[in-house]
Amino acid sequence: MAQSESKKIFFENLYGAGKAIAVLTSGGDAQGMNAAVRAVVRMGLYVGAKVYFIREGYQGMVDGGENITEATWESVSSMLQVGGTVIGSARCKDFRTHEGRLKAALNLVKLGITNLCVIGGDGSLTGANLFREEWSGLLAELVEQGSIEQQSVQTYSALHIVGMVGSIDNDFCGTDMTIGTDSALHRIIEVVDAIMTTAQSHQRTFVLEVMGRHCGYLALVSALACGADWVLIPEMPPEDGWEEKMCQKLSANRAGMKRLNIIIVAEGAIDRNNKAITTECIKDLVVKCLGFDTRVTILGHVQRGGTPSAFDRILASRMGVEAVLALLETTANTPACVVSLCGNQSVRLPLMECVQMTQEVQKAMDEKKFEEAVKLRGRSFENNLKTYKLLAHRKPESELPISNFNVAVLNVGAPAAGMNAAVRSAVRVGISEGHKMFAVNDGFEGFYKGQIKEIKWADVGGWTGQGGSLLGTKRTLPAKHVGKIAEQMRTHNINALLVIGGFEALESLLQLYEARATYEEFCIPMCMLPATISNNVPGTDLSIGADTALNAIVETCDRIKQSASGTKRRVFIIETMGGYCGYLATVAGLAAGADAAYIYEEPFDIRDLQANVEHLTEKMKTSIQRGLVLRNENSNENYTTDFIYQLYTEEGKGVFDCRKNVLGHMQQGGAPSPFDRNFGTKISAKAMQWVTKKLVETFRQGRVFANTEDSCCLLGMRRRALIFQPVVQLKGETDFVHRIPKEQWWLKLRPLMKILAKYKTSYDVSDSGQLEHVVHNRPKDSDASVAM
Repeated sequence: MAQSESKKIFFENLYGAGKAIAVLTSGGDAQGMNAAVRAVVRMGLYVGAKVYFIREGYQGMVDGGENITEATWESVSSMLQVGGTVIGSARCKDFRTHEGRLKAALNLVKLGITNLCVIGGDGSLTGANLFREEWSGLLAELVEQGSIEQQSVQTYSALHIVGMVGSIDNDFCGTDMTIGTDSALHRIIEVVDAIMTTAQSHQRTFVLEVMGRHCGYLALVSALACGADWVLIPEMPPEDGWEEKMCQKLSANRAGMKRLNIIIVAEGAIDRNNKAITTECIKDLVVKCLGFDTRVTILGHVQRGGTPSAFDRILASRMGVEAVLALLETTANTPACVVSLCGNQSVRLPLMECVQMTQEVQKAMDEKKFEEAVKLRGRSFENNLKTYKLLAHRKPESELPISNFNVAVLNVGAPAAGMNAAVRSAVRVGISEGHKMFAVNDGFEGFYKGQIKEIKWADVGGWTGQGGSLLGTKRTLPAKHVGKIAEQMRTHNINALLVIGGFEALESLLQLYEARATYEEFCIPMCMLPATISNNVPGTDLSIGADTALNAIVETCDRIKQSASGTKRRVFIIETMGGYCGYLATVAGLAAGADAAYIYEEPFDIRDLQANVEHLTEKMKTSIQRGLVLRNENSNENYTTDFIYQLYTEEGKGVFDCRKNVLGHMQQGGAPSPFDRNFGTKISAKAMQWVTKKLVETFRQGRVFANTEDSCCLLGMRRRALIFQPVVQLKGETDFVHRIPKEQWWLKLRPLMKILAKYKTSYDVSDSGQLEHVVHNRPKDSDASVAM
């Protein structure tokens, strides 16, 4: 939408004036709930509404009194990085009764609250909808009792409800991810990575139980993220005779020189007869049948605890802001809605449609319609299951299709966490499709030097959790060496190419496409997967590796801010990587609660710097003790990190002191996050299936010949869709001088960061969600849920 057409909220409009919004967290806690509460409070105050905390969930609403208190800007400071929910949560029997809801209605009317933002699971949201439906009747009763005046019935005639799903189980239909799920996956993967080292030492089998009484999402995704040998989930119980198959698989893996086995079990795992499958039962089975040294680890409430991940903080902040906008736009006839995530976009869905579908899943499981239960969970869940089966269970040689195609895979550019997961996925899917897979070491430099060898199924075992690039990666572009590369392709009879990398990978594919006119060896299907911490590749909203880098930055910012606790007021100036792309600085700033983030895409001058210093000085005098300012490494050649540090130091004299920190290459290192492992795994599997399809389409007269634009593509995620885009068509969308896309979706998050940092700014709502309807199955092409 053009800037002139954008619908914006201006600070001066205060179109929430006169409204009262209450926020509560209910049911089980989840990491990220505090970020959602913070966003609701600050966005509510920004639009001029009164905002209230309801402490201890519905119990606080029923009890009233000090449980319902007005929120201020300062009351949500320093809570972004805190796990759980600081306003408390409780399961409330009283609210389930009519009398309890009558008390709750009276407590809300007394304070003029008619807008409720509920953060919880399906039970909490169903309760909120019932409360909304009964509202007018409850008010009539209160008038009869003499508790309120008749006038109040007219003034507070409708109760508006917007829900956000806070649940680590990700068991709510209608959203790709619920608040807390990504953080729970972080806890699980941290434990699994640690267990794998001790299991390797002693050649042990570990059976891990993760949460998920009715939903196997955590078990399934963590199995995919760590390459577990076997997974058991309630939605898809194993076929009869699974015990023998599992033992055969574990035994075969050990015979293939693997020193450990990992089995992941959801706490609600069942067999086909609805009989529970417990960790102890699996341990006894493995010991009895195989004699392996086997241990059980039950993760329990560890999964609920700890600091929220960067993903959960951003998700919760975006949802919180969207929830306030939804409340302000509701009318008496608008159904209660839930703010959801679809691909990379916030959407609003009717609350009861989502609840109904969630209940249908359980009904299908009770009726033993397991295939239907998996479909009802959504395409994201279905894809996870298909991908896990594809990568974990190798078909016997006799069952593999014979394609006689050779596919090469290589990494190009700087290393990014998740590259190895993508290579593993490509190799195993390629072998399953009947291809012979070749690994190229050290990018195109290794390619022209002939560092190419066949790579087998077992060669990529254990790669998922490894950081960096095990194949080796270089920034060398192919243009100077196309002749030698063509010769190597002839020698090894390479029929297709999968390139995993950042901006250099895009440039490389463009050069190989141009070289088709001279060398027929490049007239083959070629696909690129974006993998760079900078997230600066056109044609995709997200890149493999960016989430891991974000988490590294956010964790460091948390520690740096904590280092100043108990000291005098202090501001930290932190430099992030990203080249000319400000993605890391902006999104990390949103996740860490930064006061400012300086980037190349949003030019700034000395007046802006001065305004920021004054704004921070004012905040320091009245409320906060610690400030955080992020700067992208190439944001401005003159206003360097040192310059900004010295400016803030000088201008803040007497109010705060300054420290600076250049994060450097620690942003590129470390084990990949669960998001990057799964994103890499799943888009790589999708890319290999595209490669197979193209190979079949372009095989004519005994050879592969592909010279059309659509045979040289980048697979990227755009809003809600995963799309294969010809690299030639992306040239017009690219600023090659600064190595960034000309348009970047995340720039719309910058006003949000400023609003949450108390700046008087405008907010573009042209992209905010419209009420949609739940669809049972999205079309395959629009499946953006591959991300997780």
